[in-house]
Amino acid sequence: MKNLFFHLMPYKGLPEDFVEKYESVWVNIDTRLYNPDLIREYFHDYLDQLKFADQLGFDGICVNEHHSNGYAIMASPQMMASILARETSHAAIVLMGCSIALYDPPMRVAEDMATIDAMSGGRVVAGFPMGTPFDTCYAYGQNPSSVRQKYKEAYDIIMRTWSSDDMFAYNGEYYKQPFINTFIKPKQRPHPPIWVPGGGSVETWRWAAEQNFGYGYTSFYGALAARTQVAGFWDFVDQAGQDRNPFRLGMVQFIGVAKNREEAMELYREPAEYLYNRNLKVGARWAVPPGYQSEETKRMQVQSTMQQAALKAVGAIRTGKLTMEEIVERGYVIIGSPDEVAAQVRANCIDLNCGNMMALLQFGNMRTQVGMYNLELYGRYVKPQLDDLFEKDWEHHWWPDACRTVKEPPAGAFPASPVVAAAAPVSAAAHG
Repeated sequence: MKNLFFHLMPYKGLPEDFVEKYESVWVNIDTRLYNPDLIREYFHDYLDQLKFADQLGFDGICVNEHHSNGYAIMASPQMMASILARETSHAAIVLMGCSIALYDPPMRVAEDMATIDAMSGGRVVAGFPMGTPFDTCYAYGQNPSSVRQKYKEAYDIIMRTWSSDDMFAYNGEYYKQPFINTFIKPKQRPHPPIWVPGGGSVETWRWAAEQNFGYGYTSFYGALAARTQVAGFWDFVDQAGQDRNPFRLGMVQFIGVAKNREEAMELYREPAEYLYNRNLKVGARWAVPPGYQSEETKRMQVQSTMQQAALKAVGAIRTGKLTMEEIVERGYVIIGSPDEVAAQVRANCIDLNCGNMMALLQFGNMRTQVGMYNLELYGRYVKPQLDDLFEKDWEHHWWPDACRTVKEPPAGAFPASPVVAAAAPVSAAAHG
């Protein structure tokens, strides 16, 4: 199995009264909450964590794209990935977004990813999400009823740009370019492996299955809520005549590792409650613009009991009153000792037939020292218990050749607990 460190780069400076005073962390977030000094600190800390994950032997490190957003401040995954291409040496660099329908012309994505692949020595996984409605339709003003068609044209241009050695013209409905001839190409030819991140739409399942892409499920509600979504994807894999290779699928999961379960509850309570009660508070009016979801997807959601449970979870988050006990009981965050966490992750991945675990180990307002502790425990003591899963029976066709050798984590004593640091008060500067 591949163990990846997925980073949202959360904003930790939302005030305690955010739920009461502000409608949403996304689209219409109050930009007066922005503090440039905090942002500078966060970006340096988060890049240090991603570099540390590479040193610990994580198989991959993930960056992503969001806009007008206070829970994920990474507007340009290409920018972050270019830094990581220079600062890391082992891990696959997984761009879990570029929302390619937002780029005009899309050859900019082709050039950026090719640059990162060349810089890194061929370590890029190219993620092409449709993009959330918050980002695509509201923050960037795309037409919700045509954004998928625009996405497919952008994809076509990028693929032809990477695979063709000759100049060509493109005359589509949304993009018209008479001269496309990018000089820089990816090191991986004809192109890096493709993953399609998604949140559970029927069209994305069908697209990923028919095109033989990897699929990255990006829900924040754990394995229980993922079952119906993942089952739907595997049904389309069957219909497309593809095999059920577990390396087709990746999922994200919030995880908190500690010396024992008691310490984990203490360390990760505040970050988890901050995450679900502040970071993920999104105004209901921004959720699904008319035309963004097809009738087929809407029917699936209505008929799915698991999907209804996920919608109830979103409703609970909007109240701003979820407790750590509820978060853990529902499986939104997996916590415990390394052995406990490894057992739970293994069980979930076997249940879902998932070969790529994208662990969210820095979340909410977690102190950087605590995040480093979490990373180290996962990298040194959880990952080695999972490396063998699926490896003997399946080949990973959606992984860079340059990253196929498993790197052992560095030896070292069990790190000291950062409980004291976790209990330190948040700086007043955090509130702008």
